[in-house]
Amino acid sequence: MKSGVLLTRIMFAFVGLFVGRATLATNRPNIVWIIGEDTGAELGCYNDRYAFTPNLDRLASQGARFTRAFSHAPVCAPSRSGLISGIYPTSVGTHHMRSKLVSPPPTFTSCLRKAGYYVAWSGKTDFNFDIPRDAFDSMQNWVKRIPEQPFFACINLFSPHESRIRAPKEKFETEIARLTTEERHDPAQAPLPPYYPDTPEVRRDVANYYDLVTAMDYEVGDILYELERQGAADNTIVFFFGDHGRGLPRAKRWVYDSGIHVPLLVRWPRHIKPGTVREELVSLIDFAPSVLSLAGVEIPKAMQGQVFLGPHMAPPRQHVVAARDRMDEAFDRIRAVRDKRYKYIRNFHPELSRAQPIASLEETPTMRVWRRLHAEGRLNGPHSLFFDPTKPAEELYDLDTDPHEIKNLADSPEHQRKLTQLRSTLDQWIAETKDLGAVPEIELIGRGLVKNVVKEYTRRKTIA
Repeated sequence: MKSGVLLTRIMFAFVGLFVGRATLATNRPNIVWIIGEDTGAELGCYNDRYAFTPNLDRLASQGARFTRAFSHAPVCAPSRSGLISGIYPTSVGTHHMRSKLVSPPPTFTSCLRKAGYYVAWSGKTDFNFDIPRDAFDSMQNWVKRIPEQPFFACINLFSPHESRIRAPKEKFETEIARLTTEERHDPAQAPLPPYYPDTPEVRRDVANYYDLVTAMDYEVGDILYELERQGAADNTIVFFFGDHGRGLPRAKRWVYDSGIHVPLLVRWPRHIKPGTVREELVSLIDFAPSVLSLAGVEIPKAMQGQVFLGPHMAPPRQHVVAARDRMDEAFDRIRAVRDKRYKYIRNFHPELSRAQPIASLEETPTMRVWRRLHAEGRLNGPHSLFFDPTKPAEELYDLDTDPHEIKNLADSPEHQRKLTQLRSTLDQWIAETKDLGAVPEIELIGRGLVKNVVKEYTRRKTIA
């Protein structure tokens, strides 16, 4: 008799636990990030006719496509620092590429874990600081075994990285092995921006990039299939986005749109109408607070982003800001502020050329041929702008009429009002966020705030 009662109680307890978990899963959505390395908005769903991305196009048709999403930094580590902390890298000291923060900031994933979420982060953890112990439950590939609900999971897709673009074809054949002959991109048809010279090397790199994006699209399809197969898709918000622009010269590492404009697709069954197009400004700095809001978790006051999804959305942004500082061995400090139409760029060191050598970038065939043609005096017009010995102190571009940011309007009488407005906006942002860019890096190291991981930088007199 007693054993029967005990068994009944155990059964009811089990059922209660199951129902409780099911209710929790229903009320608290799973959230998945799929991050494309060095991936700009060169996708079919962004009306790029050269792209072949059927899985991402399908994802866009099932949810929302954001047309104005931007990274706050045009290179991986500062970008990811802001992604996981919700704090601008310039506010905490993670703004230089390869400069390690001594005391990591709090992460949104830690907040999720404290609230009962399982956090699985697979792939790149290049944050310019060591991973806090409480940041993740697992760093294994979670795709084949979806975590128990509720969960936040991230996976980083490396295929389009610049190291693959510049590699000989046989070196990245594994990545593109699934592409059919028809899916491989013909270099002769590659769309070239007006600042690139039209050479076989440049066309080869652009075609390689598109091939690698298609390879990534296959990987995205695999992830979405597993979410469906394991019954998790209906209660999962899926984000797809890039960490910054494509890994080619004058894109990655630069605050032009080619370096900071990223794709952003979000599928949220029953909450986002399929085929939605959203044109408001979104920054990657907004992702951490937005995820916490979607999960019903309190947002730390230190976070500087704003919520752009769900029932607690903030008013639309009027502008986004991006920062570029030292890139490996190339010192610089550049800030940009963008509204829906205009981009203002401030070059704090106009005496420095855009064409400062960066060892890893010099391995790219496009960079090598571009530099050789400049040395031979064979460039003119937009092709030669990158190699000007100095930069203007200020740049202003009308993105509607000049999407490649070729015609600087900073001296245009008709645009002085806009120049003044965006200049003031940037000044205010620098003050409010306590931008550390003006503090010499050697001083940040002396304060014990950061450790420069490349000794060469610490001895350079020009470092700041």
